[in-house]
Amino acid sequence: MPSPRLLQPLAVPAGKRALDVLPALRRALDGAGPALLPIPEDAAPADALGVGTPVEDDPADPTALVIATSGSTGTPKGVLLSVSALRASAEATHAHLGGPGRWLLTMPAQHIAGIQVLVRSLVAGTEPLAVDTADGFRPDRFAEAAEALATAGPRYTAMVPTQLSRLLGDAGKGLAELRKFDAVLLGGAATPPALLRRAVDEGVRVVTTYGMSETAGGCVYDGVPLPGAQVRIDDGRILLSGPMLARGYRGRPDSPAFANGWFHTGDLGRWADGRLEVLGRADDVIITGGVNVAPLPVERIIAEQDGVREVCVLGVPDPEWGQAVVAAVVPADPGQPPSAEALRAEVRRLAGAAATPKDLVFLDELPLRGPGKPDRRLLAERFAR
Repeated sequence: MPSPRLLQPLAVPAGKRALDVLPALRRALDGAGPALLPIPEDAAPADALGVGTPVEDDPADPTALVIATSGSTGTPKGVLLSVSALRASAEATHAHLGGPGRWLLTMPAQHIAGIQVLVRSLVAGTEPLAVDTADGFRPDRFAEAAEALATAGPRYTAMVPTQLSRLLGDAGKGLAELRKFDAVLLGGAATPPALLRRAVDEGVRVVTTYGMSETAGGCVYDGVPLPGAQVRIDDGRILLSGPMLARGYRGRPDSPAFANGWFHTGDLGRWADGRLEVLGRADDVIITGGVNVAPLPVERIIAEQDGVREVCVLGVPDPEWGQAVVAAVVPADPGQPPSAEALRAEVRRLAGAAATPKDLVFLDELPLRGPGKPDRRLLAERFAR
């Protein structure tokens, strides 16, 4: 009887050095190496994930990666991704995009969106490159890496809306190089419609993605499920299934999130013209004065207004209303922010009084967590102060 496979940490450097993990990742995808827990190079693995202990496994389909995800709760969960799930995701992506190509890594590779860029490269047999992010994501560094990626075949990259916004705002060589990519996968956070329209107008081939670590990354592209992926709406909640589905959570064999072969997301959604429309997290719904307010539609209204670059809408405790709707806005020009009252008036006109932010503040940047999602917990603390 073979010895049980143990979970081992995979220290992931930042920037260009992230490519150093490729040999270990290749062995994991071949089923020859240990199951790997990607973590930042300077971080210690969470004790709760059981590093050094036997991993939930299947000899016929080994667990290749355990992706740590805590969401907004701070409690780590380990998503068990098998070799077949990772390969199915990579192959479905290439099938949707029109074939394998070379990939440019722009995001931290300890997160699923980043490490999938490397997985897709290994599955395709192509050599990836990475952007130098030693001093943060910069358009000039992106341009340098994109130029070095020059190839006769397709070129792909993946990024979050904040990175796309910086490249569009720079309007220099970084944007010129971005236009040359055959596809720019955009995920990690909801994409403001105005940002998406601007990217299209600038000639950027954006593909919006929806998925999470539990589905080995994006499994719905531009609202359409990838080959093999399945989507169901149950009482407003989005459920996902398919060959790219994780086998479950580390140490939680009976998690209801994976009941009956479907991953029960915490997201609300609906079908619109045959495409999946994500309405936001169910947990983020604000109950103010007995009225349910979904933040995403309010964010879309504010993001459409002149002078707004980014926005996050959330609920904070309020003694009168139970929760109050508040908004943090990043202006396009910090020196000339739009009128807060004009933004509130537009929300009131289009979404009603209950959805109108009772407090609205301007920030230089939104605090982020993970690969690029607004950190609502930190923002709530800021409003509390």
